[in-house]
Amino acid sequence: MAPTGTPAIRRVRVAPAGADLASAFELPAAGLPRLTPEEWVRASYEDVPVLLRELIRAGWAGVLGLRLGPRSSARHVVGWRVVESGPGRIALEARAPSLTVRNVVTVDDSRLVWATYVRHERLTGRVLWALAAPVHHMALPLLLGRAVRRTTRGTDGA
Repeated sequence: MAPTGTPAIRRVRVAPAGADLASAFELPAAGLPRLTPEEWVRASYEDVPVLLRELIRAGWAGVLGLRLGPRSSARHVVGWRVVESGPGRIALEARAPSLTVRNVVTVDDSRLVWATYVRHERLTGRVLWALAAPVHHMALPLLLGRAVRRTTRGTDGA
């Protein structure tokens, strides 16, 4: 456990699987609430203060140009189109003219893995992701850690 009581979230290697770039973070499942991958995504991106949620969406849509769907749609999670969903895995995708981003969250008995795959459709996509990647690599573990703390606290009855 990290000093905050959150299991250590660490960056791991994943194969690009046809994308230009791939990155992933994992954390051990031991002690985590039994949430579905979709519930982990929602806890990470929706169960945050409104200002932060809108800032995240502004980065996705305004900076990267990702076309997000309606938040109220059953075919979307936080505006990202669901392209695959099962009991232990969800894949969400958002596209822009210059890049396509796919987030794949898998949960099994031993770990949770959140992988992000980026495909550059144009040179501007490469530039945009080069600017966004450091923010993504900092923000995702923070948001996921926050989700772990909040959902774990909720299961403790605290």
